[in-house]
Amino acid sequence: MPGGRLSQQERQQIALGLADGLSYAGIARRLDRPTSTVTREVMRNGGPTAYRADLAHRATERRAHRRRPTAARPTTSPQGRDAEALAEYEETLTTVLMASGLPKMTARVLTCLFTTDAGSLTAAGLAQRLEVSPASVSKAIGFLEGQSLVRRERDERRRDRYFVDDELFYQATIASARANDQLVATARQGVAVLGPDTPAAARLENIARFLDFISESIVRAAEQAREVLRTPTGQNCQAPRP
Repeated sequence: MPGGRLSQQERQQIALGLADGLSYAGIARRLDRPTSTVTREVMRNGGPTAYRADLAHRATERRAHRRRPTAARPTTSPQGRDAEALAEYEETLTTVLMASGLPKMTARVLTCLFTTDAGSLTAAGLAQRLEVSPASVSKAIGFLEGQSLVRRERDERRRDRYFVDDELFYQATIASARANDQLVATARQGVAVLGPDTPAAARLENIARFLDFISESIVRAAEQAREVLRTPTGQNCQAPRP
């Protein structure tokens, strides 16, 4: 399997594959490259609707020119991890988070928190690790707090620290499910306005029933998952009842 950076010809093949409606995996098979390489390339350069091979190639060359010499980079992290493998993984995770709908800087901040052993960093720590301005971090943190994906606490030096943990994902999932409640209520309000025997009212009622069912299922699954995660390892090995 070929390694190294993508060539300009490969980027043109990616652009053609996107125009043909191929999936990232399909394009990767054409190039004999990992799917993650194609996904990362597209998401770093405008996404599937805005990707341009020539612009992507020039942007990559500019990034390579700005980078420090690789010889100056440590090969291992303080924890003894392979620094290059860790950087590659962080880039892949960021790309996946972007594909799920997060803005790039927000995805980078969340990746940074996910891969920090402490699960928390200050705004200054995030800015230093990501090599970005404090304002960029602040904007990303504001978005993540709005989605209940990070928690803010004051440390002993009265600095804001930002945390990620299992409970936050439970809270974010519940908030997402509850966000449907307003839409369900509004859809059923429309049923009364349009008349229960009309096609439009039937459509709205079906939407309300669907979202109601999905929300209840998500909340139930989140509750079960939280209980499983709270159970010490070794105590949840019992086979589930049919």
